[in-house]
Amino acid sequence: MTEQSVTSPATTGSPGRPPVVDWDTWQATREEFLAREKAHTRAGDALAAERRRLPMVELDATMQVTGADGPVPLVDLFQGRDELVVYQHMWHDGDPFEGQCPGCTINAWHIQQAAPYLAARGVSFAMLTEGPWDEVAPFLEFMGYTEPWYSVRGLEAPVGVDMGHIACFLRDGDRVYLTYRTTGRGNEPASGVFGLLDMTPYGRGEAWEDMPDGWPEGRNSCWYWATDADGGATWGPTRRPVPQWTRPGATPVAPGAGHEHHH
Repeated sequence: MTEQSVTSPATTGSPGRPPVVDWDTWQATREEFLAREKAHTRAGDALAAERRRLPMVELDATMQVTGADGPVPLVDLFQGRDELVVYQHMWHDGDPFEGQCPGCTINAWHIQQAAPYLAARGVSFAMLTEGPWDEVAPFLEFMGYTEPWYSVRGLEAPVGVDMGHIACFLRDGDRVYLTYRTTGRGNEPASGVFGLLDMTPYGRGEAWEDMPDGWPEGRNSCWYWATDADGGATWGPTRRPVPQWTRPGATPVAPGAGHEHHH
């Protein structure tokens, strides 16, 4: 990030406002827009149907990943189920908890409650990280994560590198196949906050968004993913990824305390 410190937007007095209309006009406008939203949903359904028809590639089901109980083969992550979804979490060796990737933290924080629902549907879930297990384990305890995490340090692509991805796998007996993976904005289904912000009048507050004239000026992408202890958005040396401030024992960060990696 080039922008090291910003403040949260004001809650009142912003220059731009949607036009004010009567209820019947609002309702009619909403109904018209709803038709476009439904078309967008159906287009997404059609894309998902194409995704289900993509080819897959076989991986080495015996490759070893390291979890809380030591090394296990990749196929064990399926927990006997046929399908597996993983999130691949970046790691910065030697950095303190607050120095770990805010983007991966946001995705991991949102998706952690998904595992029981996926399991009910017959899909297992796991977090993979390139971090060494002796560093990862205390981080998991601090964050309160309970879903399975594994270190993939030393493994080749697509399991051991290219972090910041969501990947899907299919098991056929003892054989394992990669069916799909995505990254960047493809990860947004893991974090409902983005969809919620897109519904608000001022959106995400990011400069790339198409805004009406007079709307608040957008800022750097991801500017609100990290804050200081007072809740002010910042990528400066006093930051933590936003979810970390909810954790017991999360103390204010001293300036310069190991933030060498920026989004």
